[in-house]
Amino acid sequence: MNTKIWKLILPAILLMNACKKDDVVIPVTPVISTAGVYALSEGTFSSNNTRLAYYDFATGTVSGNIYNTANSADLGDTGNDMIIYGSKLYIVMNVTSNVTVLNAANAKLIKKIDFKNGTINKEPRYAVAANGKVYVSAYDGSVSVIDTATLTITKNITVGSNPEGLAIYGKYLYVANSGGLNFPAPPDSTVSVIDLTTETEIKKVIVGPNPVNVAANSTGDIYVGNYGVFGSINPQIYVISGTTNTFKTKLDTSLQYSHVRIYNDVAYLYNTYGGTGTCKLLDTKTNTILRNEFIIDGTIVTNPYGINIDDTNGDVYITDSKDFSSSGSVFCFDKTGKKKFSFSTTPGISPNTITFIRK
Repeated sequence: MNTKIWKLILPAILLMNACKKDDVVIPVTPVISTAGVYALSEGTFSSNNTRLAYYDFATGTVSGNIYNTANSADLGDTGNDMIIYGSKLYIVMNVTSNVTVLNAANAKLIKKIDFKNGTINKEPRYAVAANGKVYVSAYDGSVSVIDTATLTITKNITVGSNPEGLAIYGKYLYVANSGGLNFPAPPDSTVSVIDLTTETEIKKVIVGPNPVNVAANSTGDIYVGNYGVFGSINPQIYVISGTTNTFKTKLDTSLQYSHVRIYNDVAYLYNTYGGTGTCKLLDTKTNTILRNEFIIDGTIVTNPYGINIDDTNGDVYITDSKDFSSSGSVFCFDKTGKKKFSFSTTPGISPNTITFIRK
């Protein structure tokens, strides 16, 4: 055989031998774990003392004011929420009225996106992300769409009054319209449903008064936490069907909770301004109580102000605002309710949100 031809066909023969039908190729699944957590402390109203802390798992150390360290400046007034999406950290600054965008790896400032109607502050509140966009509710009655590539607002969607919490299920965005600033008029009592394909509100679903928080389970049930009306109507949890976008049910009136966080179809029910116990666990498939108190080792959380869950291992992080005037704390529990560790957010007052840095 011609030597040149043999040199051409030999690699093909070797390749076929290497890929026999009975060879099994096992894909390598990357192991995702958590390197550390950011903790956002909102501070005290009109004091410009929002703080961002970082807890490093490898060293067990806390940088209590990492934004200032990285940028030689302060964040501003009343950091209400934050999320990590892609490589960026988005911090929703309510009173300062912007979304501050950071490099999530080092807390370096990338851009501040102003939320204003002319010279009037829109007062943004909460954020969620999907499909390359970040959606932010604002007290002017809108949800703004941020393009994460250009970091510009591409659309403002009109919803109800003083919208608060957001949740996404399928192609829909659910917005809790609180109307919390309507006093002395009654608060709002609706959840706006936004079609994310058209970025328009398609309907409002009536729930209880002053809804502030929404969360979705795996089957599309949307749990809505309502503050109620102080002195006359207690907090209550309502449920919307995400398949029909209609009211489905409300939980037993004994479950007087304004906030809900859902992980693996278990709802963590809690209150941010007092109440009995730290957190109650509910099976969202049956709406039955799994445990009356999540914490089982006697750890005391003075004032639970926020709950976030690490979806890589089920660890539950509960922020403690204490007295709303001194430095707060963050407690990490395993999924059974036993404390793993805690850290102070000094100098941060009223920590409200945890987000996770992945390895």
